[in-house]
Amino acid sequence: MKKWTLSAILYVLLVVAGYTLNGFFQVEESSDAQSESGNHGHSEKEQVQEHTEEEGHEGHGVADSEVNVTLDYKEDLLYITLTDNEGNPVSDLEINHEKYMHVIVVNEHLDTYQHIHPNEVGAGNYEVAVELENDNYRVFVDIKPKDLSYTVQPMSIVVGEVTDTHGHGLQPDNDFTQEMDGKKVTLQMSSQTAGEAVTLNFELDATELEPYLGAMGHVVILDEHGEKYLHVHPEDTTKPVFGTQFDQPGIYKIWAEFKQDGKVRVFPFVVEIL
Repeated sequence: MKKWTLSAILYVLLVVAGYTLNGFFQVEESSDAQSESGNHGHSEKEQVQEHTEEEGHEGHGVADSEVNVTLDYKEDLLYITLTDNEGNPVSDLEINHEKYMHVIVVNEHLDTYQHIHPNEVGAGNYEVAVELENDNYRVFVDIKPKDLSYTVQPMSIVVGEVTDTHGHGLQPDNDFTQEMDGKKVTLQMSSQTAGEAVTLNFELDATELEPYLGAMGHVVILDEHGEKYLHVHPEDTTKPVFGTQFDQPGIYKIWAEFKQDGKVRVFPFVVEIL
């Protein structure tokens, strides 16, 4: 009887111990599973967030421009192709200052400047003859497509073999008078403060001034990095007075174009905006 009782007690103890250990392992497994599940959930959240940010970035780009521009340069010809976001050619442009397209070409150092007007040679295809020395260039295609949004963006082309691929910082002018072919032009700025409306008044011999592309001059402005582009229109088509605004402080280069005695001359100025 005592042996049977002792055996029964041992049996009960073994059963209780087994259930206890089993519960312990289940708790450990459950804890590990929750930990893995929590980590996996965090990873999915990060993936979704990254994906959303990428989609938002793409959406912002599409909203800025519905016209895509591609460039090619060979044998002294610049080729420009315009397509919409579905790949269809874009050729329905509005006339802006007597031209459908204005193209500004500068080198990376901003010490060369050309303002040219390509002609359409096919649906969405344009070309213009221009001689470019071996160098890195920034190209700005300025158009007004009908019924499509468009933002002028800097595009890069490389002509020939170029080893120097970095621009050099511009130094602001101390004297805002420039002379070319015996013609003098002086720039008067109403303000050099970022965020303020600025009037650019060019003093020159008005008796020799002639209309050029529907106005008494044209002004193009770039920041020193060749990224921010401003094509400034005259406040009065009969006077060389222009209005603009510099949104950010920095150093900018201004190219003022005037037609005098039958020749278009470009007068460059470098200014600092505070």
